[in-house]
Formats: sequence, structure tokens, C-alpha cells
Amino acid sequence: MSNTRSSLLSWLMFPVYAWQGIQLRRRIERLLPAFLPHSGQLGDGDPAFKILTLGDSTVASVGMEELEHTLTFNIAKAVHDKTGKSVAWRSAGGNSATADLVRDYILPHIEERDFTHVIIAVGTNDMKNFHAIPTFKKSFGTLLYAIRTRFPQAQIIWTPVADMTKFPSLPSGLAKVLSYRAALINAKGKQLCEERGALYSEPIPIEDVSGFARDGFHAGPDGYRIWGEHLSRYIVKD
Repeated sequence: MSNTRSSLLSWLMFPVYAWQGIQLRRRIERLLPAFLPHSGQLGDGDPAFKILTLGDSTVASVGMEELEHTLTFNIAKAVHDKTGKSVAWRSAGGNSATADLVRDYILPHIEERDFTHVIIAVGTNDMKNFHAIPTFKKSFGTLLYAIRTRFPQAQIIWTPVADMTKFPSLPSGLAKVLSYRAALINAKGKQLCEERGALYSEPIPIEDVSGFARDGFHAGPDGYRIWGEHLSRYIVKD
């Protein structure tokens, strides 16, 4: 489907988005960010990999109660398991964060400078908030510039918006309109990654309800494990 058609269909379905979105907000459980360590290391000695994750509630690992169930830890573990080398990791995420909020309020507070890889998990809230594509282009594009300036030696990897039709909490109409918006966000984000020296990863491959948290929207322990393994392939090349 063309981007023009996706945009038109999403706006035509805006009343469905508004009505079903309001109903969903009233009944969905609001999960809290994880109160767990935000940095650590797997293995001894100087780490061969230093991984930073920046982003929204997925990086904040909402609803998780064990470190082993969080996204950043699972990325680091997968890299460590594949290579046998030491991996240092740091996560910095904010619940409901959009690309511009990550750029302005999260990135500036990262003290370290020597990361080998920076993984960005943003776009879902930009999509969910119906941000216009030119708005996302400016927010995400300048976020990429800011990361490149701050960490010039790091490989930047963007993990885009997942397939909304797979989310068990979303009614079919809302999932459909959000899938149109996700396609637009992902297409523009991929273009910006290609233009600005970042890698575009394929969306998270969660196909089963067991991969979600109890709210049916965020990833759960199995989902973060799958996601971590998936993203590790962009760090450790076969």
C-alpha cells in the first residue's frame, strides 16, 4: 500500500481511532516503569560491547519486576551468549516518550560517551498520538543527528513500530488505523536512517499472545527475550 493511501485511510478512520482509543484508555491497565538497575555488565574485564538503549516505555520496561525480563538486559545477554565477550549495558527510557522528548529530556542526561552501539526504541507514541509525518521527520531526524554528534563512534540502530494488528488489547478497528499510521512512521524512519547513517531493524517479531505483558499492549518477559535476540543480530553479524 502506498504512503499516500495509508495516510488517507488513517485520517478517514480517525473517528474510529478517537472512539475506540477513548474506550481502551478507560479499561486498559496502566503499568508502571520497572524499578530495576539501569546499567550493568555481563562478563569480566573491559567490555568489547557497550550498548545504550534510548526510548519509550519499552526501554523503561513497564510492568517488569525482574532484570532478566527487561529489553536492554536481553539484548546484552544475547550478544554475550553469541560472542562470549563482556558486554556493558545502559538503558534510558521514559513512559509515553516521543522522539522529541527522548532527544530533549533523556539523551542529554547520558553521562557516558564511549558506547559502541546505541539502540533507539521510539515511534510508537508518535504513531499513537497521531503525530503528522513532517512532525515525526523533524523529531526523529534531529534525534539521529543528536545521537551521532554525542556518540560519533557508535553504531545507531532503530527498532521501529511493531505490527499493531498483533496486539491483543487492540480492537480490530483501532488496530487497523494504527497499522496505517505505523506504516507511515516506519517508512519515514527508515528513510531517515538510510540518509543519516543508522541501521533500520525489522520490527519486533512477536506473533503470539504469550509475548505480551498482562495489559496486552507492552511486551512481556517472552517478548523482551525475543526482541533482545532479534536486535542482537544487528550487533553481532553472522
